[in-house]
Amino acid sequence: MSRKPIEHQLQTNGINLTYFEWGDPSGAPVLLIHATGFHARCWDRVVAELGDGYHVYAVDMRGHGRSDKTPPYVWASFAADVSGLIEHLGLAEAIGVGHSMGGHCLVQVAASHPGAFKRLLLIDPVIFDPEAYTHDRYKGFDSAADHPVSKRKNDWQDWREMYERFKDRGSFALWDDAVLQDYCRYGIAPKADGRYELACPPLVESSVYLGNTGTNVYSEIDKVDIPVLVLRAKTRDSDEHQIMDFSLSPTWPEVADRFAQGEDVYLPEFTHFIPMQDPAFVAGFIRGERPDRD
Repeated sequence: MSRKPIEHQLQTNGINLTYFEWGDPSGAPVLLIHATGFHARCWDRVVAELGDGYHVYAVDMRGHGRSDKTPPYVWASFAADVSGLIEHLGLAEAIGVGHSMGGHCLVQVAASHPGAFKRLLLIDPVIFDPEAYTHDRYKGFDSAADHPVSKRKNDWQDWREMYERFKDRGSFALWDDAVLQDYCRYGIAPKADGRYELACPPLVESSVYLGNTGTNVYSEIDKVDIPVLVLRAKTRDSDEHQIMDFSLSPTWPEVADRFAQGEDVYLPEFTHFIPMQDPAFVAGFIRGERPDRD
């Protein structure tokens, strides 16, 4: 499938939402929802690996990419925005794919829109142990400005500077290089001075983390009665970890069992960034296959 999508704008819930479209309108519909701090074009390589026969949509979530930077940045708002998109597109019997925050959001939307999806692929969907929702996971941060993500570098000469900064750094060094380039190329926005800033501002990203610690999605899980495949990265051995350590999975290992038709696929060789590390592998799961890693 061609990597070049059609860009669309949608007014919904008082904001401008940007989404992208690939493929043949007669193909099987697929909706892709990205993680916190990312954007729709991070899916480009997955779409390219998917092959023909699919009609794919990917959305820039509120506060991200080319969509409006309008609060509140809470799960309910994200779900309402995606609901508006689903209703605008008239999605039915689609394959829903969500990574991290996108997976969490997808559960809410599938629960409120029966018939919109025929199956879900939740890629490390940051759904915690139910007990985790009884206390503040980010205790000690008085505001989004106190969160370490809010201090991210936010001034760039161009996307290549961003790419050079990240290509050998931490989990980014494990990404497929084309995905990292897409993340950088489409992840910045021009400033008035001719330089660039992050398309998901650091304060927006930190606001997402702090604003959603208590959102328990288990009541929505009970309403989702379609096949749900959960891909999980390597499990954390305990709660003794750095809060922003994405080398390990934040997803509760037993979450798939809470779905009526849930199934867990454990992938300990991956970090939380599964689609970024191996887009062809993820594309196989979207097609309904059980691929092996090369």
